[in-house]
Amino acid sequence: MIINPLKRVPAARTIARALRRAWAKVRPLPRPRYIANTPNTGGAHALEAFFPPTISTIVEAALSFEAVDFVTSLLRKLTPSDESEGQQLFYHWGQGKFGQHWRYADITTVLCAAAMAVRPKAYLEIGVRRGRSAAVVGALCPDCTIYGFDLWLLDYAGAANPGPDFVRSELRTAGHTGDVALISGDSAKTVPALLREHPDLFFDLITVDGDHSVAGAARDLANVLPRLKIGGVIVFDDICSAPALVRVWDWFVKEDARYRSWEFTDAGAGIAAAIRVA
Repeated sequence: MIINPLKRVPAARTIARALRRAWAKVRPLPRPRYIANTPNTGGAHALEAFFPPTISTIVEAALSFEAVDFVTSLLRKLTPSDESEGQQLFYHWGQGKFGQHWRYADITTVLCAAAMAVRPKAYLEIGVRRGRSAAVVGALCPDCTIYGFDLWLLDYAGAANPGPDFVRSELRTAGHTGDVALISGDSAKTVPALLREHPDLFFDLITVDGDHSVAGAARDLANVLPRLKIGGVIVFDDICSAPALVRVWDWFVKEDARYRSWEFTDAGAGIAAAIRVA
């Protein structure tokens, strides 16, 4: 009798999940310390009802031509770079070759979708670089308060990294008029310091795109997740270009009942997003 090895796969997956859960209890990684009475993304008064989007709503918008068109038009306003010009060319090729059936998502289209759905009043970003992602949020939500954290290394991945003053200029070009706090230094220290100073500060939208090591990404998620509002969105970049980050995402978000999550890994660097529901 020939045994189909594929029949063993579900059992193997079950065992793998059980092993991950067991390791989660002993692994030497930080854990988020969630806060009782975390606020939601509803308004300050009764007329602004709490009615968050579903993760499917974010997905549909992030994969849409409308998101690509918005990001493309914004990139044309910002200071040109090899990365942004390559991004626009990639969009053009995808739409031109596959037409209305083309589906693609990256950090900017996901942030476009999340910002349109959630309309954040406070946005936190780890890994700002030239401010491209922050500019997407700032363009859609001009009054939003933006908190950005970065080391601003002079030569990051072979590309220029101009620094906070350049980012502020890009945000103004995008049409953002709200407050901006750009904090230089290691996010392992700067993010907890800010949150300790502001114990009542919570965010409608958070992006983690900083340290790509397992320990560094886990630390960043552990620090910021407890400050994400109920109904808020967390965005996590580069899950394909740094595959170990998939495990971090699974541990902290995908396997946590507080979230409804989604990942795009078909092409590009890979992007993950989730809505906090509890």
